[in-house]
Amino acid sequence: MEIEDLRVALVYDRVNKWGGAERVLLALYKIFPKADLFTSVYNPKTASWAKVFPNVYTSFLQKIPFAKSFHQGLPWLMPLAFESFNFDNYDLVISLTSEAAKGIITKPKTKYLCYLLTPTRYLWSHYDDYFKNGVLRFLSRPIVSYLHYWDKISAFRPDKIVSISQEVRKRVKKYYGLESEVIYPPIYFGDTNFKNPLHLDLGFNPQDYYLVVSRLEPYKKVDLVVEAFNQLGNNLVVIGTGSQMFFLKRKAGPNIKLLGNVDDRALAFYYQNAKALIMPQYEDFGLVSLEAQSHFLPVIAYRKGGACETVLEEKTGVFFDKQDVFSLVDAINRFAKMRFNRDDFKSNLQRFSFDRFRELFLNEVLELLKK
Repeated sequence: MEIEDLRVALVYDRVNKWGGAERVLLALYKIFPKADLFTSVYNPKTASWAKVFPNVYTSFLQKIPFAKSFHQGLPWLMPLAFESFNFDNYDLVISLTSEAAKGIITKPKTKYLCYLLTPTRYLWSHYDDYFKNGVLRFLSRPIVSYLHYWDKISAFRPDKIVSISQEVRKRVKKYYGLESEVIYPPIYFGDTNFKNPLHLDLGFNPQDYYLVVSRLEPYKKVDLVVEAFNQLGNNLVVIGTGSQMFFLKRKAGPNIKLLGNVDDRALAFYYQNAKALIMPQYEDFGLVSLEAQSHFLPVIAYRKGGACETVLEEKTGVFFDKQDVFSLVDAINRFAKMRFNRDDFKSNLQRFSFDRFRELFLNEVLELLKK
Protein backbone atom coordinates (compact mmCIF):
# COMPACT_ATOMS: atom_id res chain seq x y z
CA MET A 1 0.00 0.00 0.00
CA GLU A 2 1.26 3.46 -0.93
CA ILE A 3 1.70 6.11 1.78
CA GLU A 4 -0.98 8.33 0.24
CA ASP A 5 -3.48 5.44 0.37
CA LEU A 6 -3.05 4.82 4.07
CA ARG A 7 -5.90 5.61 6.45
CA VAL A 8 -4.04 7.68 9.03
CA ALA A 9 -5.03 9.09 12.43
CA LEU A 10 -2.98 11.63 14.39
CA VAL A 11 -3.38 11.78 18.16
CA TYR A 12 -2.42 14.76 20.34
CA ASP A 13 -2.88 15.38 24.06
CA ARG A 14 -5.12 18.45 23.80
CA VAL A 15 -5.95 21.04 21.17
CA ASN A 16 -6.45 24.31 23.02
CA LYS A 17 -3.26 26.35 22.55
CA TRP A 18 -0.49 27.30 20.15
CA GLY A 19 3.21 26.65 20.60
CA GLY A 20 6.17 24.58 19.48
CA ALA A 21 4.46 21.20 19.81
CA GLU A 22 1.51 22.41 17.77
CA ARG A 23 3.91 23.45 15.00
CA VAL A 24 5.26 19.88 14.99
CA LEU A 25 1.71 18.53 14.75
CA LEU A 26 1.12 20.70 11.67
CA ALA A 27 4.36 19.37 10.18
CA LEU A 28 2.91 15.86 10.52
CA TYR A 29 -0.30 17.13 8.91
CA LYS A 30 1.74 18.34 5.91
CA ILE A 31 3.00 14.77 5.48
CA PHE A 32 -0.45 13.22 6.03
CA PRO A 33 -2.97 15.86 4.87
CA LYS A 34 -5.91 13.42 4.91
CA ALA A 35 -5.31 12.36 8.52
CA ASP A 36 -8.02 12.73 11.16
CA LEU A 37 -7.06 14.22 14.51
CA PHE A 38 -7.98 12.68 17.89
CA THR A 39 -7.55 14.61 21.13
CA SER A 40 -8.88 14.80 24.68
CA VAL A 41 -10.37 18.32 24.33
CA TYR A 42 -10.61 20.85 21.51
CA ASN A 43 -11.16 24.58 21.87
CA PRO A 44 -11.65 26.14 18.41
CA LYS A 45 -11.40 29.65 19.86
CA THR A 46 -7.86 29.18 21.15
CA ALA A 47 -6.73 26.62 18.55
CA SER A 48 -8.06 27.88 15.22
CA TRP A 49 -5.00 26.36 13.53
CA ALA A 50 -6.62 22.89 13.91
CA LYS A 51 -9.33 23.74 11.38
CA VAL A 52 -7.05 22.39 8.65
CA PHE A 53 -7.77 18.81 9.75
CA PRO A 54 -10.58 16.99 7.89
CA ASN A 55 -12.02 15.80 11.22
CA VAL A 56 -11.22 16.48 14.87
CA TYR A 57 -12.53 13.84 17.28
CA THR A 58 -12.65 14.53 21.02
CA SER A 59 -13.09 12.36 24.10
CA PHE A 60 -15.86 12.46 26.71
CA LEU A 61 -13.86 15.21 28.47
CA GLN A 62 -15.12 17.64 25.84
CA LYS A 63 -18.55 17.55 27.54
CA ILE A 64 -17.22 18.37 31.02
CA PRO A 65 -17.66 22.08 31.85
CA PHE A 66 -14.41 24.10 31.67
CA ALA A 67 -12.34 21.04 30.66
CA LYS A 68 -11.37 22.71 27.38
CA SER A 69 -9.54 25.43 29.30
CA PHE A 70 -8.67 23.86 32.67
CA HIS A 71 -7.58 20.34 31.77
CA GLN A 72 -4.84 20.50 34.45
CA GLY A 73 -7.48 19.70 37.06
CA LEU A 74 -8.37 16.35 35.44
CA PRO A 75 -5.10 14.41 35.03
CA TRP A 76 -6.55 11.15 36.41
CA LEU A 77 -9.16 11.13 33.62
CA MET A 78 -6.67 11.51 30.77
CA PRO A 79 -5.76 7.78 30.60
CA LEU A 80 -9.42 6.78 30.28
CA ALA A 81 -10.04 9.52 27.71
CA PHE A 82 -7.42 8.16 25.32
CA GLU A 83 -8.19 4.51 25.97
CA SER A 84 -11.79 5.19 24.91
CA PHE A 85 -10.90 5.92 21.27
CA ASN A 86 -11.38 3.28 18.57
CA PHE A 87 -8.84 3.08 15.72
CA ASP A 88 -10.09 -0.07 13.95
CA ASN A 89 -10.70 1.85 10.71
CA TYR A 90 -7.10 3.10 10.41
CA ASP A 91 -3.99 1.52 8.94
CA LEU A 92 -1.60 3.80 10.83
CA VAL A 93 -1.89 5.83 14.03
CA ILE A 94 0.70 8.42 15.03
CA SER A 95 0.61 10.03 18.45
CA LEU A 96 2.47 13.26 19.20
CA THR A 97 2.56 13.49 22.95
CA SER A 98 4.15 14.54 26.19
CA GLU A 99 1.42 13.02 28.33
CA ALA A 100 -1.43 10.53 27.98
CA ALA A 101 -1.96 10.34 24.21
CA LYS A 102 0.69 7.62 23.92
CA GLY A 103 -1.66 5.36 25.91
CA ILE A 104 -4.16 4.74 23.11
CA ILE A 105 -5.04 1.12 22.40
CA THR A 106 -4.79 -0.31 18.88
CA LYS A 107 -5.36 -3.78 17.47
CA PRO A 108 -2.54 -5.73 15.76
CA LYS A 109 -3.66 -4.85 12.21
CA THR A 110 -3.25 -1.12 12.96
CA LYS A 111 0.36 0.05 13.16
CA TYR A 112 1.08 2.54 15.93
CA LEU A 113 4.05 4.96 16.03
CA CYS A 114 4.55 7.37 18.92
CA TYR A 115 6.51 10.58 18.22
CA LEU A 116 7.42 11.42 21.78
CA LEU A 117 7.94 15.01 22.91
CA THR A 118 9.05 13.80 26.35
CA PRO A 119 7.97 11.39 29.09
CA THR A 120 5.32 13.28 31.09
CA ARG A 121 7.23 16.13 32.74
CA TYR A 122 5.23 16.45 35.94
CA LEU A 123 5.60 12.70 36.60
CA TRP A 124 9.29 12.30 35.80
CA SER A 125 11.93 14.86 34.77
CA HIS A 126 10.28 17.97 36.25
CA TYR A 127 8.36 16.50 39.19
CA ASP A 128 10.14 18.73 41.74
CA ASP A 129 9.31 21.87 39.74
CA TYR A 130 5.60 21.05 39.61
CA PHE A 131 5.29 19.90 43.23
CA LYS A 132 7.44 22.31 45.22
CA ASN A 133 4.57 22.89 47.63
CA GLY A 134 4.73 20.19 50.31
CA VAL A 135 0.97 20.17 50.90
CA LEU A 136 0.26 19.78 47.17
CA ARG A 137 2.86 17.03 46.93
CA PHE A 138 1.24 15.12 49.81
CA LEU A 139 -2.34 15.52 48.57
CA SER A 140 -1.47 14.55 45.00
CA ARG A 141 0.51 11.44 45.97
CA PRO A 142 -2.28 8.89 45.27
CA ILE A 143 -3.00 10.37 41.82
CA VAL A 144 0.68 10.67 40.93
CA SER A 145 1.29 7.09 42.04
CA TYR A 146 -1.52 5.84 39.81
CA LEU A 147 -0.33 7.93 36.85
CA HIS A 148 3.25 6.70 37.33
CA TYR A 149 2.01 3.12 37.07
CA TRP A 150 -0.24 3.81 34.07
CA ASP A 151 2.35 5.91 32.25
CA LYS A 152 4.95 3.13 32.37
CA ILE A 153 2.44 0.61 31.02
CA SER A 154 1.27 2.95 28.26
CA ALA A 155 4.84 3.45 27.02
CA PHE A 156 4.84 -0.18 25.84
CA ARG A 157 1.71 0.21 23.69
CA PRO A 158 3.25 1.83 20.58
CA ASP A 159 4.83 -0.50 18.04
CA LYS A 160 7.66 2.04 17.86
CA ILE A 161 8.72 5.15 19.76
CA VAL A 162 10.58 7.95 18.00
CA SER A 163 12.02 10.67 20.25
CA ILE A 164 12.35 14.33 19.23
CA SER A 165 15.89 14.65 20.64
CA GLN A 166 18.78 12.78 22.18
CA GLU A 167 17.72 14.28 25.52
CA VAL A 168 14.27 12.70 25.19
CA ARG A 169 15.83 9.44 24.05
CA LYS A 170 17.81 9.37 27.33
CA ARG A 171 14.63 9.99 29.32
CA VAL A 172 12.78 7.19 27.52
CA LYS A 173 15.59 4.82 28.49
CA LYS A 174 15.79 6.14 32.07
CA TYR A 175 12.08 6.20 32.92
CA TYR A 176 10.63 3.45 30.70
CA GLY A 177 13.63 1.21 30.06
CA LEU A 178 12.97 1.42 26.31
CA GLU A 179 15.12 2.24 23.29
CA SER A 180 13.97 4.78 20.73
CA GLU A 181 15.11 6.34 17.49
CA VAL A 182 15.66 10.12 17.20
CA ILE A 183 14.24 12.38 14.50
CA TYR A 184 14.57 16.10 15.05
CA PRO A 185 11.37 18.07 14.39
CA PRO A 186 11.54 20.65 11.60
CA ILE A 187 12.08 24.35 12.10
CA TYR A 188 9.06 26.54 11.49
CA PHE A 189 10.11 29.67 9.61
CA GLY A 190 6.78 31.49 9.56
CA ASP A 191 5.94 34.32 7.20
CA THR A 192 8.79 36.84 7.16
CA ASN A 193 8.12 38.51 3.79
CA PHE A 194 5.92 41.41 4.77
CA LYS A 195 4.97 44.17 2.34
CA ASN A 196 4.46 46.59 5.23
CA PRO A 197 7.03 46.00 8.00
CA LEU A 198 5.80 46.43 11.55
CA HIS A 199 6.82 49.36 13.71
CA LEU A 200 5.85 48.38 17.23
CA ASP A 201 6.15 50.82 20.12
CA LEU A 202 7.86 49.13 23.05
CA GLY A 203 8.67 52.29 24.96
CA PHE A 204 12.38 51.86 24.27
CA ASN A 205 14.79 51.56 21.33
CA PRO A 206 13.34 48.79 19.09
CA GLN A 207 16.83 47.26 18.61
CA ASP A 208 17.83 47.47 22.27
CA TYR A 209 16.21 44.50 24.01
CA TYR A 210 16.64 40.82 24.78
CA LEU A 211 13.85 38.34 24.13
CA VAL A 212 12.11 35.42 25.85
CA VAL A 213 9.53 33.34 23.92
CA SER A 214 8.01 30.77 26.24
CA ARG A 215 5.00 29.41 28.01
CA LEU A 216 4.98 31.04 31.42
CA GLU A 217 5.08 27.91 33.56
CA PRO A 218 7.36 27.21 36.56
CA TYR A 219 9.65 24.76 34.78
CA LYS A 220 10.39 27.32 32.04
CA LYS A 221 12.30 29.46 34.61
CA VAL A 222 11.23 32.80 33.13
CA ASP A 223 11.27 34.20 36.69
CA LEU A 224 15.06 33.72 36.63
CA VAL A 225 15.35 35.92 33.54
CA VAL A 226 13.12 38.58 35.09
CA GLU A 227 15.32 38.63 38.23
CA ALA A 228 18.47 38.96 36.11
CA PHE A 229 17.09 41.85 34.07
CA ASN A 230 15.75 43.59 37.15
CA GLN A 231 19.37 43.54 38.31
CA LEU A 232 20.95 44.48 34.96
CA GLY A 233 18.44 47.15 33.99
CA ASN A 234 18.63 46.05 30.33
CA ASN A 235 15.43 45.90 28.29
CA LEU A 236 13.59 42.58 28.06
CA VAL A 237 10.56 41.50 26.01
CA VAL A 238 8.67 38.38 27.12
CA ILE A 239 6.24 36.72 24.70
CA GLY A 240 3.89 33.97 25.88
CA THR A 241 1.22 33.23 28.44
CA GLY A 242 0.75 30.77 31.26
CA SER A 243 0.00 30.29 34.92
CA GLN A 244 2.83 32.60 36.01
CA MET A 245 1.75 35.65 34.01
CA PHE A 246 0.34 37.61 36.97
CA PHE A 247 3.28 36.67 39.22
CA LEU A 248 5.84 37.75 36.62
CA LYS A 249 4.07 41.04 35.89
CA ARG A 250 4.23 41.92 39.58
CA LYS A 251 7.90 40.93 39.73
CA ALA A 252 9.03 42.74 36.54
CA GLY A 253 10.63 46.18 36.58
CA PRO A 254 9.77 48.98 34.11
CA ASN A 255 12.46 47.75 31.69
CA ILE A 256 10.57 44.47 31.17
CA LYS A 257 7.55 44.11 28.85
CA LEU A 258 5.30 41.04 29.07
CA LEU A 259 3.28 40.99 25.86
CA GLY A 260 1.31 37.73 26.10
CA ASN A 261 0.78 35.87 22.83
CA VAL A 262 1.46 37.59 19.49
CA ASP A 263 0.82 36.55 15.89
CA ASP A 264 3.55 35.22 13.59
CA ARG A 265 4.10 38.59 11.97
CA ALA A 266 4.76 40.33 15.27
CA LEU A 267 6.86 37.38 16.50
CA ALA A 268 9.09 37.68 13.43
CA PHE A 269 9.52 41.40 14.19
CA TYR A 270 10.69 40.64 17.72
CA TYR A 271 13.08 37.92 16.56
CA GLN A 272 14.54 40.18 13.86
CA ASN A 273 15.18 43.15 16.16
CA ALA A 274 16.29 41.57 19.44
CA LYS A 275 19.87 41.26 20.62
CA ALA A 276 19.50 37.64 21.71
CA LEU A 277 16.95 35.03 22.71
CA ILE A 278 17.26 33.78 26.29
CA MET A 279 16.36 30.15 27.11
CA PRO A 280 16.79 29.51 30.84
CA GLN A 281 14.92 26.19 30.99
CA TYR A 282 15.95 22.54 30.93
CA GLU A 283 14.39 21.91 27.53
CA ASP A 284 13.31 18.66 25.87
CA PHE A 285 14.38 20.03 22.50
CA GLY A 286 13.69 23.75 22.20
CA LEU A 287 12.12 24.62 18.86
CA VAL A 288 12.08 28.28 19.86
CA SER A 289 15.89 28.35 19.74
CA LEU A 290 15.73 27.28 16.09
CA GLU A 291 13.02 29.84 15.31
CA ALA A 292 15.37 32.49 16.68
CA GLN A 293 18.32 31.18 14.70
CA SER A 294 16.24 31.20 11.52
CA HIS A 295 16.17 34.99 11.99
CA PHE A 296 19.94 35.01 12.70
CA LEU A 297 19.25 35.75 16.36
CA PRO A 298 21.83 34.27 18.78
CA VAL A 299 20.65 32.22 21.76
CA ILE A 300 21.76 32.45 25.39
CA ALA A 301 20.80 29.03 26.76
CA TYR A 302 21.07 26.88 29.87
CA ARG A 303 23.65 24.18 29.16
CA LYS A 304 21.43 21.16 29.62
CA GLY A 305 18.89 19.20 27.61
CA GLY A 306 17.82 19.92 24.06
CA ALA A 307 19.53 23.30 23.82
CA CYS A 308 22.85 21.46 23.64
CA GLU A 309 21.60 19.84 20.41
CA THR A 310 20.28 22.99 18.72
CA VAL A 311 22.72 25.74 19.76
CA LEU A 312 26.37 25.76 18.61
CA GLU A 313 28.51 27.42 21.24
CA GLU A 314 30.15 30.68 20.10
CA LYS A 315 28.70 30.13 16.62
CA THR A 316 24.96 30.50 17.14
CA GLY A 317 24.89 31.26 20.85
CA VAL A 318 26.42 30.96 24.31
CA PHE A 319 25.61 28.81 27.35
CA PHE A 320 25.38 29.30 31.09
CA ASP A 321 25.92 26.40 33.50
CA LYS A 322 23.69 27.11 36.50
CA GLN A 323 20.08 28.23 36.73
CA ASP A 324 20.88 31.24 38.87
CA VAL A 325 21.10 34.99 38.34
CA PHE A 326 24.90 35.16 38.60
CA SER A 327 25.47 32.53 35.90
CA LEU A 328 22.91 34.09 33.53
CA VAL A 329 24.25 37.64 34.00
CA ASP A 330 27.76 36.37 33.31
CA ALA A 331 26.59 34.76 30.05
CA ILE A 332 24.84 37.98 28.98
CA ASN A 333 28.01 39.97 29.64
CA ARG A 334 30.11 37.46 27.68
CA PHE A 335 27.60 37.54 24.83
CA ALA A 336 27.79 41.35 24.62
CA LYS A 337 31.45 41.09 23.58
CA MET A 338 30.88 38.50 20.84
CA ARG A 339 30.14 38.67 17.11
CA PHE A 340 28.30 36.04 15.04
CA ASN A 341 28.43 34.93 11.40
CA ARG A 342 25.19 34.37 9.44
CA ASP A 343 26.74 31.41 7.61
CA ASP A 344 26.99 29.52 10.91
CA PHE A 345 23.26 29.94 11.45
CA LYS A 346 22.46 28.76 7.92
CA SER A 347 24.70 25.70 8.28
CA ASN A 348 23.16 24.74 11.63
CA LEU A 349 19.57 25.07 10.38
CA GLN A 350 20.13 22.63 7.53
CA ARG A 351 19.91 19.80 10.09
CA PHE A 352 16.32 20.79 10.90
CA SER A 353 14.68 21.29 7.51
CA PHE A 354 11.17 20.04 6.79
CA ASP A 355 12.38 17.99 3.80
CA ARG A 356 14.88 16.14 6.00
CA PHE A 357 12.21 15.57 8.66
CA ARG A 358 9.74 14.25 6.08
CA GLU A 359 12.28 11.83 4.57
CA LEU A 360 13.37 10.40 7.93
CA PHE A 361 9.85 10.16 9.31
CA LEU A 362 8.47 8.37 6.25
CA ASN A 363 11.38 5.93 6.41
CA GLU A 364 10.33 5.05 9.97
CA VAL A 365 6.73 4.60 8.83
CA LEU A 366 7.69 2.36 5.93
CA GLU A 367 9.86 0.18 8.16
CA LEU A 368 7.00 -0.13 10.64
CA LEU A 369 4.51 -1.10 7.92
CA LYS A 370 6.80 -3.91 6.74
CA LYS A 371 6.74 -5.61 10.15
